[in-house]
Amino acid sequence: MAKAFTRIGREIAISVKEGGANPETNARLRAAINNSKTANMPKDRVDAAIKRASSKEEKAYEEITYEGYGPHAVAIVVDTQTDNPTRTVANLRNHFNKLGGTLGTQGSVEYMFKKKAVFKFNKGSLNLEELEFDLIDAGLTELIAEGDTAIAYCDFFDFGRLAKKLEEKGIEVIESTYEKIPDFYKEGLTDEQAEDVIKLIEKLEEDDDVSLVFTNMK
Repeated sequence: MAKAFTRIGREIAISVKEGGANPETNARLRAAINNSKTANMPKDRVDAAIKRASSKEEKAYEEITYEGYGPHAVAIVVDTQTDNPTRTVANLRNHFNKLGGTLGTQGSVEYMFKKKAVFKFNKGSLNLEELEFDLIDAGLTELIAEGDTAIAYCDFFDFGRLAKKLEEKGIEVIESTYEKIPDFYKEGLTDEQAEDVIKLIEKLEEDDDVSLVFTNMK
């Protein structure tokens, strides 16, 4: 939970620096606040994070993507939010090297992935076929159901449009994020080989500077 709070705090800091401290006019900040509710982050901590981000004393966080190959030639993309890129790249290189991977150069594997915005909300009594039709003009590319949860996808540059449309329809988003979806998958790995890759992914996700990790492993 502490780790989740730290990451949400960094997302708030970046959102405020990028688009201001008013969630009414900053879609990314609104999304961060919604995610804080899902993580049960206390409101006073959210308010304090917004206040800090508005001050000159707040650390300047950068969003940097690192790319490489894990064991068995599996492509891996690592998104980070860091106030010290030198520390971050050293840590990531160490994780890759120790667990059978190689940290690559910019552009080495990310071109294989497409960035999609993702919105999750309660399906309830919604008619998803009608909703899908209503959301297409806002950039919706796919709407699926997983149990009681509906998941809407759009190209990442349509994030704000789709977020606004869902708000206008009174749909309360429980979580909004993004995914980098590979154009093709690495298949044919044995269970043991897949476990090698999972160990590296888990190690990367434990790093405080890492926000999300994506792979093309099937």
